[in-house]
Amino acid sequence: MTLELGGIHHLTAVTAEPKKNLAFYTKTLGMRLIKKTVNQDQTTAYHLFYGDGVASPGADLTFFDFDTVREQRGNHTVSRTGLRVDSLDSLNWWKDHLQGHNVGTSAIKERNGQLSLDFEDFEGQRFCMVIDEANKVVPWAKSPVPAERQIIGLGPISMAVPRLDRTEAVLTQVMNMRKVRSYATTSHTAETHVFEMGPGGPGAELHVVVDPNMGPARPGAGGVHHVAFRTPDQDSLRLWIDRVTQAGIRSSGEVERFYFTSLYFREPNGILFEIATDVPGFATDEPMESLGATLSLPPFLEGQRASIEANLKPLD
Repeated sequence: MTLELGGIHHLTAVTAEPKKNLAFYTKTLGMRLIKKTVNQDQTTAYHLFYGDGVASPGADLTFFDFDTVREQRGNHTVSRTGLRVDSLDSLNWWKDHLQGHNVGTSAIKERNGQLSLDFEDFEGQRFCMVIDEANKVVPWAKSPVPAERQIIGLGPISMAVPRLDRTEAVLTQVMNMRKVRSYATTSHTAETHVFEMGPGGPGAELHVVVDPNMGPARPGAGGVHHVAFRTPDQDSLRLWIDRVTQAGIRSSGEVERFYFTSLYFREPNGILFEIATDVPGFATDEPMESLGATLSLPPFLEGQRASIEANLKPLD
């Protein structure tokens, strides 16, 4: 049996303004704060997780709170994050809703044979809303966004690189993705190549934008830290660790994040990839009905709670 990824697990981006970030993603985008915790490697920074009503894998948009300048856009990074909604009616609703909240949007336009709506958050984090008719919304009852209009999950994810060959080899020969199509972009020098995982569809697509004339990105607020892909459990993760190691790729090995277990490595253009388990999930240390209500810490950080809380910025 071929080892396959199940799609996008989560995407982790960077904000320099966590209070405004919380307001934008829960009030304007209507996502649920499913976990309020800290960056386990830098505990002075929040790690905020937003998702659907039941914290489904594949619906998690997360942010590290770093005191940093804005991202300088360019190659060697994730360049745009897809958010899936259920219909053209929902795309039209979101266009009106975002503009009503002073968020600029593109027109609803066709890209790669699919209608989409582009917009950015207050720090320039780039998004593209697309239609996913194959999956259903799992709504958050307290969202200000009507249940039928809420975001289904993430995908596709776009990344920008100056050359394709070595990245394509890792995606197809190591990560078992399938190259399914290519399409031209608005830039005369760029082309986008689409790779899919597991079940396919927008929640399981990685779009690689190749533009050799674009300079490198400089990390910062409004940028993306890493993208994570789904694997069911620790047994399958260990198979991925073996596979990545046998391919000669340097990696983190197995990393316990408490809510999931992870493997980290960089693809040849330097973009940080993670493979993360679907289990145990975010309700492992607090009830599903009260996810995100208080600061959650994994057991290995609980003894530092007082000092961690003293170094965090207030969110309300």
